[in-house]
Amino acid sequence: MVFVQAAALADVPDGGAIAVEVDGVELALVRDGDVVYAVIDECSHAAIPLSEGEVEGCEIECWLHGSRFDLRTGKPVNLPATEPVQTYPTTIDGDTVMVDISPKQELNA
Repeated sequence: MVFVQAAALADVPDGGAIAVEVDGVELALVRDGDVVYAVIDECSHAAIPLSEGEVEGCEIECWLHGSRFDLRTGKPVNLPATEPVQTYPTTIDGDTVMVDISPKQELNA
């Protein structure tokens, strides 16, 4: 794994999401307490930024049609989305959120 700097930890609100770009990849960073999740910042149902949606625990909701995704797996937890969104490993290094955006062989299914 190759982790690169994505954002300052203080910039990711607890219980919220921010949009960041890391090496050309648009991500939504979501913080749940001491854990930060990274997912591709686009709903798999409609090309809407997930970073603009509501966060509840380990799920993020697309504001347009209400699809919710598990931030740990990327899997949709309700309709209308049926396809997962890509997730990326994260780690915290001091006050910095680091993300591994290495190419994935397949989308989390």
